[in-house]
Amino acid sequence: MSGPEQLNITRIPPQSLPTVQPHDSYNEFRGKHTPLIIDNGSTNLRWGFATSSTPRTGLNTVAKYKERKQNKPLLLFGEGIDSESGAKSQAKTPWEGDVLLNFDALENTLDYAFIQLGIDTPTIDHPVLMTERLCSPLHSRAHTSELMFEQYSVPSLAYCVDSIMSFYHNHHQTAAPFVSDGLVVSFNSASTSVIPILQGKGLMSYAKRIPWGATQTNEYLLKLIQLKYPTFPTRVTTQQTNWMLQTFCEFATDYPALLRSLKDPLNLRAADRIIQFPFTVAVAEEKTEEELARIAERKKEQGRKLQEIAAKARQDKLAQKESDLQRLTNLRERKDEETKKEWMSSLQEEGFDTEGALDSAIKKLESNLKRSKKKEGGDDEMEEEPPTFPLIDVPDAELDEDQLKEKKKQKLMKAGYDARERARKEKEREREEREAEERHEQEERDEDLAAWAMKKRKEHEIIMGKIKERNRRKAALTDRKSAASQARMKNIASLAADERVPKRKRKTGSEDMFGADDEDWAIYRKINTAAISSDEEEDLAQLQVIEQKLLLHDPTFTAEHTHASLTSQRSALMAAFRPQYEEGDVEGKTRIHLNIERWRVCESWFSPSMAGVDSAGLGEVIQNVLARFTDSDKGRLVKHVFVTGGPSQLPGLIPRLNATLRPILPPEMPLEVVRAHDPSLDAWKGMADFAKTDEFKNIGITKAEYEEYGGERIKRWWGGNWNSSVPI
Repeated sequence: MSGPEQLNITRIPPQSLPTVQPHDSYNEFRGKHTPLIIDNGSTNLRWGFATSSTPRTGLNTVAKYKERKQNKPLLLFGEGIDSESGAKSQAKTPWEGDVLLNFDALENTLDYAFIQLGIDTPTIDHPVLMTERLCSPLHSRAHTSELMFEQYSVPSLAYCVDSIMSFYHNHHQTAAPFVSDGLVVSFNSASTSVIPILQGKGLMSYAKRIPWGATQTNEYLLKLIQLKYPTFPTRVTTQQTNWMLQTFCEFATDYPALLRSLKDPLNLRAADRIIQFPFTVAVAEEKTEEELARIAERKKEQGRKLQEIAAKARQDKLAQKESDLQRLTNLRERKDEETKKEWMSSLQEEGFDTEGALDSAIKKLESNLKRSKKKEGGDDEMEEEPPTFPLIDVPDAELDEDQLKEKKKQKLMKAGYDARERARKEKEREREEREAEERHEQEERDEDLAAWAMKKRKEHEIIMGKIKERNRRKAALTDRKSAASQARMKNIASLAADERVPKRKRKTGSEDMFGADDEDWAIYRKINTAAISSDEEEDLAQLQVIEQKLLLHDPTFTAEHTHASLTSQRSALMAAFRPQYEEGDVEGKTRIHLNIERWRVCESWFSPSMAGVDSAGLGEVIQNVLARFTDSDKGRLVKHVFVTGGPSQLPGLIPRLNATLRPILPPEMPLEVVRAHDPSLDAWKGMADFAKTDEFKNIGITKAEYEEYGGERIKRWWGGNWNSSVPI
């Protein structure tokens, strides 16, 4: 592969350390009842006084952790959790998906927020404006109100929808009093909502929400990477995939057309983005020439010692054989000096049953000694002396019982020797034929190398065609509707109806004659897809011989033309989708190539079904929302389609929404899609702007109203979850 400069490799950024923010001075807010703004997002918590220009922010996550060195309990918030490795497993968030459920974690996050603001009073003497999700469950609101009134004793509490407040911040200065129309598309962490706004009021009864957000998209990207790189050497975290999502991913204006264009490997390579993960290269220890010389001398010395040990062992073994041979020879010479009974007793003491066994042992020892001495003398090429069989031609009447047994044994030895001789002569004949064929080929190559190479290439193509045809047939057999599968089923049916063995006799145990003919085995090979035919093995062996000759003599035939290279070669599209690196390339093995995933993960907002979520896409939801309005109101809504939320900053979203909405609208109806100035902070800024108005004092629930009506109680107003389509 190319170097980092040519491939435009992006290295994975290291995780940043948490930053410590100083405490705000609370003296300027003490006793002034300045509204307190809390944007309780599922990813980030933003808080601050309404008079502040920017909020304080942090990850909406807490962890209770016991520090081991000082044995003190710690409560960590946001990025501070990363400073303690043991605290990551204890991290909790107030949110479960898109629902506020963990109120202990919410209390801990609010404690941290109030401490960071420098509030040192026992109660929070400030009216609070807090966000809640669209269509938030009543029990979530009730527990949150209980926490704010019972734990912190706030004087009043109001709830609002964050996306409407972002719309308010971007447009409240365009007219006074505030009146505006638009369609708000809010991209949240765990959901995406569509809220129509007419005459400055959010119509919650017409709003829609899909269960797909940045969190699910991030998890989807992680799954795609895990499927693409199942053996990736390092662990890919959600923080890293979130960085990839924000850095490389974008919306496609026309996703099917993009897929068609990426079928070209060149376009796919151009769209490739490479992320280089950290890696460690094994450093080989370099040795000096003196050290290498000492190591080589040491190895030579060890080799000499081993040779001496082996030579001594061979000498000892040879001496032992000579001693054994001398002992057995002396035993045979004692036959004439002892009686038959003593002689047989001596044989049995040495472990021999008959005199023939003693003679065989002596011959074997003599042969071994002769072979060993020749090897010691350097004569490795020894010709086997033909054995003698003296008892074969002697009539049986002239032999005793032991000699008859020895004669039978010599017959078997002679039969084995004759068989070996025939096999040796057959090998010599085959070797002579091969040499003659090689000489003939050599002559052909010397006369006309091009003609010889063309002939071998044709043979190579013919065999390759046979192999491809077998593979094609095997692939066709996997489809039950293919002609090959139907022919296979016909063969099986014909075998079931075979009348060579009558059915009424099969139960009686009569002999089955299937397989007696060679045609039966041909049928068996056709119906048995797993059986490897002998023809296939022969073709592969012959193909290998032809390839070796072509590689040796034909300069135009390279390793890329061999059967192994062609079968292992991947398509250019697959090679562009996921390039392969060599086995020892540690740097290449720790790279992630993002190409089609860059658009696929963003397309999941418009087609959640591609990620396994049974939900309508964003385009279909917007179409359903607009279908409930008249043409005049629909024109007022689409004249200003407002997108907000962190994921709305991904490139290509505005062109994609234009391409999605334009076909479902009349041609003369104006359409404009705009993004919030700051999609992440505009909701909090809109809340701060609204808290400075006189209307804010009339929308909050006081402590007395909470005690009278309960925590689920809220007032109707244009930015909350419960409002009407007409002014109150």
